[in-house]
Amino acid sequence: MADKFEVTLIKSMIGRPQKHRRILKGIGLTKLNKTVELNNTASIRGMIQCVSHLVKAKEINNET
Repeated sequence: MADKFEVTLIKSMIGRPQKHRRILKGIGLTKLNKTVELNNTASIRGMIQCVSHLVKAKEINNET
């Protein structure tokens, strides 16, 4: 399983429900094409799933 996720906002929040806007703000995505790196936890996976039509998520494996 991946250690982290790289999440990018690819669609605008305009016209979206307030719940989706709050989820994106909680993730740290406020502008289009902004990318954030998040830990792989159950709550983060749930947030990504709720707004999956607005974001692009990629798993990152940190092998050191």
